[in-house]
Amino acid sequence: MAREWVAVADQRTGFGWLAAQLWGERVLIAAAVFVGFMMWLAGLHLGWVSFAVLLLVIAGLMRMERRTAGSVRTMAVPAAPVPEPAPPADDLAAVSAVLGALDAPALLLSARQTVKLQNRAAEAVFGPIPQGSDLAGRIRAPGILDMVREAIGSGQPRETEHAERLPSETVYVVRIAPLAGPATEPLWLLTFRDVSQAHRIDRMRSDFIANASHELRTPLASLRGFIETLQGPARNDPKAHERFLGIMHEQATRMSRLVDDLLSLSRLELRSNLAPDQSVDLVPLLGHVRDSLQPLAGDLGVDIVLDLPQHPVTVPGDRDELVEVCENLIENACKYGQEGRRVDVVLTGGGEAPVELSVTDYGPGIPPEHVPRITERFYRVNVEASRSKKGTGLGLAIVKHILTRHKARLVVKSELGKGTVFTVKF
Repeated sequence: MAREWVAVADQRTGFGWLAAQLWGERVLIAAAVFVGFMMWLAGLHLGWVSFAVLLLVIAGLMRMERRTAGSVRTMAVPAAPVPEPAPPADDLAAVSAVLGALDAPALLLSARQTVKLQNRAAEAVFGPIPQGSDLAGRIRAPGILDMVREAIGSGQPRETEHAERLPSETVYVVRIAPLAGPATEPLWLLTFRDVSQAHRIDRMRSDFIANASHELRTPLASLRGFIETLQGPARNDPKAHERFLGIMHEQATRMSRLVDDLLSLSRLELRSNLAPDQSVDLVPLLGHVRDSLQPLAGDLGVDIVLDLPQHPVTVPGDRDELVEVCENLIENACKYGQEGRRVDVVLTGGGEAPVELSVTDYGPGIPPEHVPRITERFYRVNVEASRSKKGTGLGLAIVKHILTRHKARLVVKSELGKGTVFTVKF
């Protein structure tokens, strides 16, 4: 628009512009000349005639000037400014909305390794991190920090695996990648993907294979030997048949118990992070367990004595799993403490008071060096005694896993020659 105004101004200062404007007023000029001629014919002096014609021409030129000036002013007025588009929303606000939708912990980092944003999942894992905090002050994992430095230095994504031991064993796949977008400074997205469940399943599978192959080797070898004997030297010996078939049945039963315990342990490990959502009254539960174990106790010559409160004692838990805990503890007390001929089961607490369940036997006791390890898989204080009593070495490991899921503790106190006390504290 400014260039058009300059062009008009240049035309006003040139002869061409003047001739064009005079031609545009040709009717007025012709009229002025005609009036002057008629005045001259009327006998007026030539000077007065010329003066009148000049006035008419000047008046026409002034009218032309006013019209032209208005046109020029109209052309020179600048157009109304076009409003600029509103600036885009803040980049961090947009990224924050995306991070908030992720269920995996995520941190937004600057090139200086400072935290710009964190989502709720990251806040739950690492706690609130103020904006601008240095990453090294919040995540004290050299492997992660080295990966972040390497990624920022090279400009390429990086990935590593990181394991946390406390408060529970957790494994993350940690990845950092540049964030593409209109940000004014380079930004990097650090994410944590929880792969603990996959690792737990892999470890459980490998442990199951290793433990099963080790524990099943002996009964399988026994079965194979007896079968070969029955097919060979004892083919026609009825007494050997009866004796060997009894042993084979015992070994097959042992393998069945072992497989059942391993599967039970595997199921417990898969649910170890899921808290139970039921309430269980331990008073009738213990009565049920005592009744189910009464035949075994009678065969061993052991008396199971219950000391239970008159009021309900309710704890949060899974009833079937708590039955398994009580059965394992009382059955072990009957088997390994049968010399004392008595097993005391005492339940205390309830209401506002903490709940405790203790199972006491009066057998030979457990040597002190073995007490810390008796809840490990396949750990036996006396291997021969355990196998002779048809134990699989997994009972207390199952108890430990169940109590861990129920947020309870198992405390073992033993004194040689006086017996052992297993106490469950809910």
